[in-house]
Amino acid sequence: MQGLRQRRNSVEEKTNVTRIALLTGGGDKHYAFGLATALTSKNVFIDFIGSDELASPTLDSNPSINFLNLRGDQNQKASLIKKIGRITLYYLRLLWFGATARATIFHILWNNKLEPFDRTILLLYYKLFRRRVVFTAHNVNAAKRDRVDNLINRSTLYIQYHLVDHIFVHTDKMKAELEEEFGVPSAKISVIPYGINNMVPVSSLSAAEARRQLGVKGGDFAMLFFGLIAPYKGLEFLLDALSELLKKCHRYRLIIAGEPKWNDAYWKKMKYVITRTGIEAQIIQRIEYIPDEEIEVFFKAADVLILPYTHIFQSGVQFLAYNFGLPVIATDVGSLKETVVEGRTGFICAPCDSVDLAKTIERYFRSDSFCKLEQQRPLIKEHADAEYSWEKVATITERVYSNLIAGGQG
Repeated sequence: MQGLRQRRNSVEEKTNVTRIALLTGGGDKHYAFGLATALTSKNVFIDFIGSDELASPTLDSNPSINFLNLRGDQNQKASLIKKIGRITLYYLRLLWFGATARATIFHILWNNKLEPFDRTILLLYYKLFRRRVVFTAHNVNAAKRDRVDNLINRSTLYIQYHLVDHIFVHTDKMKAELEEEFGVPSAKISVIPYGINNMVPVSSLSAAEARRQLGVKGGDFAMLFFGLIAPYKGLEFLLDALSELLKKCHRYRLIIAGEPKWNDAYWKKMKYVITRTGIEAQIIQRIEYIPDEEIEVFFKAADVLILPYTHIFQSGVQFLAYNFGLPVIATDVGSLKETVVEGRTGFICAPCDSVDLAKTIERYFRSDSFCKLEQQRPLIKEHADAEYSWEKVATITERVYSNLIAGGQG
């Protein structure tokens, strides 16, 4: 521990090191770890603002990362009083950090629980202490996607986008929306790849063993729906497509793995559809949060990932699939089409159209992508590693930091 402290002090003392604070919001482990690790290779020293969830030997052992657990415990089963207490304490710690931090650049990956406060008062507080603030907009307007948009949300988003010094987005369409709907100057926005999710543990588990563990038979056509279960994910269209496919062939199997978002009202509707259509026997259900160490079994057991989304810009689940070399079938919404190489990494179909989705699924299972899946998996991973590498993300990000330090807009 003493040796690590000495190495960390040595890194900090170098005059050419860029020091930044990475405010993670306490979650999104894969993105935060990938970005932080890549940035340290660019001579960046990071005050990593995290939580119990993000505490890791990977961060502790890196001399260019100073892990600060300001968020602490985030157990959702805690009492309301305890939740209020720990959120209050967290914001007090953030305010103290904002006033005393040595970093001149604050990079916000995610806002915290009180988003209107974060977008306005907290940002102004950081600016009061002459922080240059950059923000990664993983979604330009998530409330619009989730159909809960309102005046307060749009107003505070507008303020945030104009207060920060630079904004990172993942696609050209996201950049265009920032310019058109929020009036953000083009020069203030950088498009970066969505870094490949390579933080999930990968073992020597074979596809055959993964299928055995989940109860998928050798001759089944296994499709995977993975992640948060929410209305914009379009699960109902996949269920309708499956119902039609099963009328022609009983080899189709659907794996649904993930937890409902907010509450289970939407999932209850989906369960009703499953029961009403009589397809329950062909569906493997794991309706809960999937820990990192259990993720690989789903992506190795599946023959294809299905993204039947109705509204989204980019999907982290897609890049998780690519890390396992798993092809995707995605709807043509947001920028999903830009990240699917037709016939090579997957196929695109029309959104909100179960008939076209069913046809595309049939086309995939007749294609070489499926017939030669084991040969295709390493090629898909190789392609993704090259196109969506963290090294690319870090290069663009560090350049923005340097320009801001030099007094530019980024």
